[in-house]
Amino acid sequence: MSSDMWKSLWNIARRETYRIATKPMYLFCIIIAPIFCFVFFSTLMSKGLPTDMPAGVVDLDNTATTRNIIRNLDAFQHIEITAHYSSVTEARKAMQRGEIYSFYYIPKGTTEKALAGRQPKVSFYINYSYLIAGSLLYKDERTMSELASAAVGQATLLAKGATEAQAMAFLQPIVIETHALNNPWLNYSVYLCNTLFPGILMLLIFLTTIYTLGTELKENTAKEWMQMAGNSIATAISGKLLPQTVIFFLIAVFYNIYLYGYLHYPCNNGIFPMLLAGLLLVISSQAFGIFLFGLFGNFRLALSAASLWGVISFSISGFTYPVMAMHPVLQGICVLFPLRHYFLIYVNQALNGYSVVYAWEPIAALLLFTLLPFFVLKQLRTIMLHYVYLP
Repeated sequence: MSSDMWKSLWNIARRETYRIATKPMYLFCIIIAPIFCFVFFSTLMSKGLPTDMPAGVVDLDNTATTRNIIRNLDAFQHIEITAHYSSVTEARKAMQRGEIYSFYYIPKGTTEKALAGRQPKVSFYINYSYLIAGSLLYKDERTMSELASAAVGQATLLAKGATEAQAMAFLQPIVIETHALNNPWLNYSVYLCNTLFPGILMLLIFLTTIYTLGTELKENTAKEWMQMAGNSIATAISGKLLPQTVIFFLIAVFYNIYLYGYLHYPCNNGIFPMLLAGLLLVISSQAFGIFLFGLFGNFRLALSAASLWGVISFSISGFTYPVMAMHPVLQGICVLFPLRHYFLIYVNQALNGYSVVYAWEPIAALLLFTLLPFFVLKQLRTIMLHYVYLP
């Protein structure tokens, strides 16, 4: 690059820095909104999963055995027995009012039938309108039912003269050992925050990049901006987005330090590969925003497309629903979303701790996204020099 181009680049970058510092919209989208979202979601899920969710009990048997079942149920991490009801109807109405998420029903004669070996039935009712709460309560209440059955069976076998080892061998002939890899705490926040944070940042980069280009047309300053760049669209865009690239990368550094340094989330291959992934995400997201603006040539349409693409990214990237279980068409489409490739780098580097060499495919994919603006540079130059903004 010649000295004149460097000077133009510097002048445009300085102009854009002034615009960022003096326009509240830039400060909100680039700094305030991402940091607020990071803190909000990390504190919202600070315990990993919700605990002590309110549940009720209908104990019509009311014996020492059933009271022991209720005490054990209340001891589970996710359940807190907040109310006892005298009938199923009363408990059902309380669940419909939203006072409890579930209730456990023990019919009269349960203990007597259990001791006589007549297979009593207990029931639990879950409000699955709340998916996470319902799933967790279902798991705990089903586990409690199985444990109660085993406890009664053990007491019966011991009463008949069996040793404790013989009773356990009969009740549980196969012992299951669970070893959760990479996230042994089963902390749901580890799975979500590591992709929510970059996903939110990516969406804000999409919108901010398009807003930055669109306001030049809206405020009728596009020709002045292009003159500063010597009518070179590459110089104009590079100088304009350079300050934003620096700030967004610092935000990416912030959330990586926050996740892996402060919250101590698993980062088995060190923080530097994740910082590299953050930089690639920032640059590829800016490139994608430029591409959308050049493709549509319309400020509002480009913003709408970026919003849609960014929101879909959360569902199709694979961190909430596995890509391999999606329809084959969606499996092919998912490669068009930068967040998908960032997620693969995160799983490869932070969770599994593999060498960076094994993450070359998603890294190459993010680098390919940075080439998208070259397909619309000519169109962008025409837009900035000749288009008139239509509100």
